[in-house]
Amino acid sequence: MARMASPIPHNRGRFRWTRALFFMAMLAAPAQFFAQNVTTTRLRQAAEFLAAGNKERAEEELQSVLRASPGEYRALDLLGVIRVLQARETDAEKLFTRVVQIKPDFASGHAHLGLLYLQTERTKKAVPELREAVRLDPTRTDAAAALVHIWRGQAQAAASEGDPATALAVLTDARKLDPQNSDVKLEFGNAALQMSRWQDAIDVFQQTVRVRPQDPMALWGLARAYTGLSKFEEARQQFARYVAVRPEDPSGHCALGMTLAALERPVEARAQFEESIALTPAQTESYFRIALLDLDTKDLDSAAENLHHALEHDPKHSGALAALGRVEFEQKHYAEATDLLQRAIAGDDSLGVAHYYLGLTYSRMGRKPESDQELQKATQLGRLEAEKRRTIFKISDPGLPSAPAAQSEKFPPR
Repeated sequence: MARMASPIPHNRGRFRWTRALFFMAMLAAPAQFFAQNVTTTRLRQAAEFLAAGNKERAEEELQSVLRASPGEYRALDLLGVIRVLQARETDAEKLFTRVVQIKPDFASGHAHLGLLYLQTERTKKAVPELREAVRLDPTRTDAAAALVHIWRGQAQAAASEGDPATALAVLTDARKLDPQNSDVKLEFGNAALQMSRWQDAIDVFQQTVRVRPQDPMALWGLARAYTGLSKFEEARQQFARYVAVRPEDPSGHCALGMTLAALERPVEARAQFEESIALTPAQTESYFRIALLDLDTKDLDSAAENLHHALEHDPKHSGALAALGRVEFEQKHYAEATDLLQRAIAGDDSLGVAHYYLGLTYSRMGRKPESDQELQKATQLGRLEAEKRRTIFKISDPGLPSAPAAQSEKFPPR
C-alpha cells in the first residue's frame, strides 16, 4: 500500500504550526505540573523559565533536577520541549520516548511525542500517541488540534483518490473530537454527498448555515443534498440563496434552473439557464437544459439549435446526443437518429431514454429484434416515464473557496 502523503506541507508554515503547538503546551506546563503537588522548587522554576522563553536557564534547572533524580519524567518532558525548540528533534524523540516508558499515563509525554512525529512527517506514528494523550487528558487542545489537522489531510487525500468512505470515516473521528469545527463539518458534508448519504449531509450543512448563513459551500452542499432526496423546493430555496451570494457564478444559475425545471416552472428555469449562458457562453449544460425545455414544448428546431451549441463544447455529451437523436426521430430522420442514439449509449449505457428512442427508431425501420432488445433494456432501466421523473443530470460544482477541485455531480431534478 502506498504511503499516505503527510497533510503537513513541506514549508516553513508547517514547521511554525507544529512549533506553536509545542509552545502552547509549554505555556500550560506550570499549572499542569504543580497542581499535582510537585515539591521540587527547581522543577517549578524550570517551567517558569521555559514559559518565559528562557531556554538556557530552564535547562540549567532541569539538568540539576535530573542529576538528583534521573527518572523524573516531568523534567525529561520539559527538556524534550527545549530540544524541539532548539531543532534537535532526534534528541527530543529519545526524551519523550523515555517519558512515556517511565510514566505511560502521562498525557503530556504522549502529546509531545505525537507532535514531534507530526513535525517530522511520521503521521502514522503520530496518531496513536495523540489519541492516547487526548484519552488521558481530554483538555489537551494541542493534541486534539493536531489530530483534527491530520484527519482533515487524510480525508482530502482519500477524496482526491476517489475514496469517500475513508474520508467520511476519518472526518467522523474529527467531528467527535471537535464538533464545532465548521471546516470539518463542510468536509464531512461533501464526503457524505459523494456517498449519497443525503440526510447526514443535510444535517451538517444546516448546522453551518445557521451559524454562517452566507457560506457558499454550505448553501451549495445543502441544495445538492436536498436534490438527492428529490426535495426540489428546498433545493431551489438554497440554490437561490447561493445565487444571491455569488451572482456571477454560472453554475449556480444553471443549478437553480434545474430545480425550477423539476418544479415545472419552465419560464423561470429558462431565465436562469439564459443567465448562466450570458455569464459563460462557452459551456454545455445550460444549452442542454434549454433544449430539454424545448423538447417538452415540441419546439424541435429550437431544441436542435441548442443541442448543437451544447455538442460544440462537448461532442461526447451523452444526454445531448440522446436528445438530438430524439429530435431526429420526431422528424422521421431515422438513420440520423440511430447514429446519435448509438453514440449516446456508447458514452453512457445506463441512459434509458436513449435505449427507448433507439428501440422506437429500430421499430420504424422494421428492425424488430433489435427494437425489442432496446425496449427491453429501457424497461430494465425504468422506461421513459420513470426516466422523466428522475433523469440523471450532470453539473459541475462551482469553484468555491477552500473547496477541493470541482467534480462532476449527479443531479436528478425532473
